[in-house]
Amino acid sequence: MDKFIIIGPQGAGKGTQAQILCADYDFVHISIGDIFRWNMSNHTKLAARVTRIMNEGRLVPDEIVEEVVRRRLEEHDWNYGFVLDGFPRTRSQAEYLFENWNLDKAIYLDIPDDVVFQRVMSRAAMGQGSGFTKRADDNPAALKVRLREFHDKTAPLLQLFHDKGMLETVDANRAVAEVYQAIRDALHLGPPVKHR
Repeated sequence: MDKFIIIGPQGAGKGTQAQILCADYDFVHISIGDIFRWNMSNHTKLAARVTRIMNEGRLVPDEIVEEVVRRRLEEHDWNYGFVLDGFPRTRSQAEYLFENWNLDKAIYLDIPDDVVFQRVMSRAAMGQGSGFTKRADDNPAALKVRLREFHDKTAPLLQLFHDKGMLETVDANRAVAEVYQAIRDALHLGPPVKHR
């Protein structure tokens, strides 16, 4: 059973790559963004808290995200593995995972900030929004805050995965198919496997 984490800033292509991996290898895609989006569309109490935080341009606090992830992982609904997308974001979240799950690899989708800006702003202009939902905060000032917060919190996280020999860095500033092939190579995955 394979347990992977996919890490990268907004606009790096985490969701796209995770979905392709899961379709090809029967992994379960556990997207924190999707879980929050479900809460938003169902107007839960969690959604109200998260909306207020995101409209201020901030990331959702660790304790809220950890609670959501813990509940999701406890469902144990995968046979061949999972790809965790959007978690962990901090060292403490990573340590929670290490205590509870045998993780295999962390894939870091490395992409320059200026490319993130181009991707996110063009998506916002097309009205497709990104991140947890159609964001009220997809504007340059809020994106700058999110990127700075992402880099500040992610640097120690990447160091932790590197120290454990788990980190695979992939250049994400390429076509989707090229990035996907690089991920498969880094994870030593053979041809797509259909178990069903």
